[in-house]
Amino acid sequence: MWGVVVLSAALGMVATVRVAASQAYFSEPVAHKNEAFEGLFAQVAPRVYMAGQPSEKALAQLSDLDVTTVINLRTPQEMDNRDVVPFDEAAVVGALGLEYVHLPLGGPGTPYAPAAVEQLAEALRRAEGKVLLHCTVAWRASHLWAAYLIREHGVASAEAVAISRQLNFGNIPLEGFLGQTLNIEVADERITD
Repeated sequence: MWGVVVLSAALGMVATVRVAASQAYFSEPVAHKNEAFEGLFAQVAPRVYMAGQPSEKALAQLSDLDVTTVINLRTPQEMDNRDVVPFDEAAVVGALGLEYVHLPLGGPGTPYAPAAVEQLAEALRRAEGKVLLHCTVAWRASHLWAAYLIREHGVASAEAVAISRQLNFGNIPLEGFLGQTLNIEVADERITD
C-alpha cells in the first residue's frame, strides 16, 4: 500500500514523494515563523519539531506545543561558549520540567556515525510528548533526520534527502563546487544493523 507525501510549498518547493503507508511516520514539513529560534523552526512529524538554536524565550514556549523533550545536537564546545549560546540550555530545559538529551555531533570526538541514529531513535521512543530536535541552524538536524528516516522507517534515500532538503539539508560542498545538485543514494537500501 502506498501513500503520497507532498513536501511543503510554504518552504518554496513542492515535490511529491511516494512512501509506503506503513512508513508515513513523518509528515509534510511545515515551517513556522518564530524569531525565537535561529533560522528554521518546522514540524517534521506529528511528534517532532526541528529548529536552529532556540533562545530562552523559545524554550519557554515549548510547553505550549506539548514538547516534553529537547534533543540538542550541538557540541560541548559550542554550548559552553557564552558568546555563542548566552545561557546554560540544559539548566533552562531542566528548570522548565522538560527532558534534555544531548547528542553532540560534528566535533572531533563526536563524529557522524550510525550510533547517533540509534540514539535519536531511542530518544524519540522514550519521549512522552513531542520533541524538539535542534542544532545551530538545523543543518545537522536535517542530515540526522534523513538518516533516521532511512534506517528506522525504511524510507528510500532519495526520498529522505528530498524531505530534508525542504528543511535545511543544504548543499553538500561537492554540489557547490560542481554547481549542481547530486542525487544521493544509499548503496544498499536494505540497511540492517
